[in-house]
Amino acid sequence: MQPAAAFGAAISTHPTASFAVGEVVGAVLEAVGPSPDLALVFISGHSPETVSDIADAIRSLLTPRVVVGATAAAVIGRDIEAEDGPAISLWAGRVGEVEAVRLETHRSSHGTTLAGLPDHVGVGSRSLIVLSDPDTFPVDALTRAINDRYPDLRLVGGVASAAGAPGSNRLILGERVYADGAVGVLLPEGLGEVAAVSQGCRPVGDAHIVTAASGNVIETLAMRPALERLRELVEQSDEEERSRLSTGLHLGVAVDERISEFGRGDFLIRAILGTEPDGGGLRIGDRAVVGTTVQFQVRDAATATEDLELLLATVDADAALVFSCNGRGERFFNEPNHDASRIAEAVSRGPVAGMFCAGELGPVGGRNHVHGLTVSILFLFG
Repeated sequence: MQPAAAFGAAISTHPTASFAVGEVVGAVLEAVGPSPDLALVFISGHSPETVSDIADAIRSLLTPRVVVGATAAAVIGRDIEAEDGPAISLWAGRVGEVEAVRLETHRSSHGTTLAGLPDHVGVGSRSLIVLSDPDTFPVDALTRAINDRYPDLRLVGGVASAAGAPGSNRLILGERVYADGAVGVLLPEGLGEVAAVSQGCRPVGDAHIVTAASGNVIETLAMRPALERLRELVEQSDEEERSRLSTGLHLGVAVDERISEFGRGDFLIRAILGTEPDGGGLRIGDRAVVGTTVQFQVRDAATATEDLELLLATVDADAALVFSCNGRGERFFNEPNHDASRIAEAVSRGPVAGMFCAGELGPVGGRNHVHGLTVSILFLFG
């Protein structure tokens, strides 16, 4: 008899949830056998009311030790990105002792506190996979808490992205289905996994020091109004570059100020939300900090493809969990299955599963961050 593999994954686009569950569970059982340590399920296009039935069926048929899942705008399975219509993607693995995690936040006069992290979460170098609700759980508070208290803990995952009004997303953890907070699973130490983030941007122009800022507004760069620095960059660019800047302009914040020459991968990418014409400032999607080094970045399909392929060129893994921004996909790349096909090839067609997210979690420069327009990947070794 063929021994069970360490990992298995399957995807079904059958419109009937019960049929879809049967297809994915059957394929995963064939690969890893019953009672794996961990099952992750990603669901798109099925009504919130069916999520409990889907989770119950997976637990009954596959009998995993821990099952975690979320709803999403689209899901990923093997080399497929199912962006239209209903789909269920299931991943399972024999990874050793895992621990289910339920995360919540509590507001008080002293601020927001995070509850649910196990006391031993910071023991050793480990990974925590987190799936969160976009309306009730502040993932930035989670990343700050982990970076401050557990610097050796890798955080990977994403924000649920199913369309609809607040409360329409569902999170699965064991026998419970939630409509708020966050769920996750703490992987065992020594599993042998690597987390990586492809941000898909390249630096343009010169790097500058933030010399004045307030809140999320960069007021001056190298002692000149930030908006003036941007206009200078546009004026110095050729017509093709100006076109890219007009549709894909972002700002990179250096993750290590000690680097003498910055390049791709040396920045945490943040959106430029708007301008402050009166003062010449730029509003960004993060806190602006005086003394940090920043550089304008451009993002387009070609750059994002090159960045992902450079990252994958160094990969030698057996499976992957993928958390891709819902701003990627076929509409951005003008190509179906863009990220999934390349990631599947990089892991030698091994088990791949994941979802499109409304925010991705992953480490850059040794610290955990919330990202946008990225793909965050956890590579695993059998």
